[in-house]
Amino acid sequence: MKSWIKIACLSVLFVGMTSALQAQKFGYVNSSAILAEMPEVKQAESNLEALRNQLQKKGEGMVQTLQEDFVNLQQQVQAGTLAPKQQAEEEARLQEEEQKIAKFEQEMRQKVQEKREELLAPIYEKVNNAIQDVAKENG
Repeated sequence: MKSWIKIACLSVLFVGMTSALQAQKFGYVNSSAILAEMPEVKQAESNLEALRNQLQKKGEGMVQTLQEDFVNLQQQVQAGTLAPKQQAEEEARLQEEEQKIAKFEQEMRQKVQEKREELLAPIYEKVNNAIQDVAKENG
């Protein structure tokens, strides 16, 4: 009698597990392919590229100015027109400018990353909502 109860319990458990496994559906989504085809993503990428180019031109201008100042300082040192105190002050100023450029580059990367997140977040949300809707609709 006990063996019949055990067999019955095991069979009920087995049937319940198999029906639960059959009820689950799995789907695979290549969201990067979906995003690559969306015109919103292409527009966001072009906006980011424009921002990146604008900031990069500003940074290049800063570097060019620093290089010109450095060449001028070298010429003045070679000509002997600067006192040692003035030379030290100019070198300190150029080092400060170099640090400003490095800081600008970091800020530039951060601005581009923040803008990327700002532009793409609604698009990612739209895609995720569509995937969730399809998942709910198809179980």
